[in-house]
Amino acid sequence: MSHDGKKLLIAIPIFDGITALDAIGPFDCVQHLPNVQVVFVSHKPGAYRTSYGYLSLNATASFDDVPSPDIIIVPGGSGTRLLLDDEAFLNWLRKVHETTLYTTSVCTGSLMLAAAGLLKDVPATGHWNTYELLQKYGVKTTEKRVVQEGKIITAAGVSSGIDMGLLLVSLIADEETAKAIQLYIEYDPQPPFDSGAISKATPETIQLAKSFGVRGRESVVAMCGEVCSSLKKTDFHT
Repeated sequence: MSHDGKKLLIAIPIFDGITALDAIGPFDCVQHLPNVQVVFVSHKPGAYRTSYGYLSLNATASFDDVPSPDIIIVPGGSGTRLLLDDEAFLNWLRKVHETTLYTTSVCTGSLMLAAAGLLKDVPATGHWNTYELLQKYGVKTTEKRVVQEGKIITAAGVSSGIDMGLLLVSLIADEETAKAIQLYIEYDPQPPFDSGAISKATPETIQLAKSFGVRGRESVVAMCGEVCSSLKKTDFHT
């Protein structure tokens, strides 16, 4: 579990327009490990509003404060669209990736890894509504729920971050610990409907789901005001 006898430092970047569960799902898995320290980072410390603006998450450190985390978990959300050209964020991702044990993402967080050039020609996943954009970055998209390629681990949309978090626990601790954490958080999915993947959903369900992404886009535009008021609805999916 430890690396050279020290605690493993896990950094989770946050930003306005983040999807809360993207960050909290894997966080709730890894936080149970005694030899792990988790830090929420951003451009500067402070509160950042999640999608729709109902909830805030706090960054306790800046990117400059965390130059070499052992693991990064990059969440997604509509706010990622405003960060795809953010060189401060992208340069941090490129730099820390050089020395991470694992570089991971959830949902549209894979867009950030792709924009940083870390997923070119790499099999990876993300939210189903971003495959086309990921492919423009040279990503070999797959509909798998979690994809590990070397030290890069990507998870599909939102709830799959819990799956990825448990896999991460098994890699940095062991399988038995991952099973115990799964039991502790009682992660035993039994959804009332079988429409949790694009291949299972009807065209009507898919269209309705896409409309939620538009809502996310509108909330992010409202957060950042005139700076992004000209962005098209098609620029935001989830």
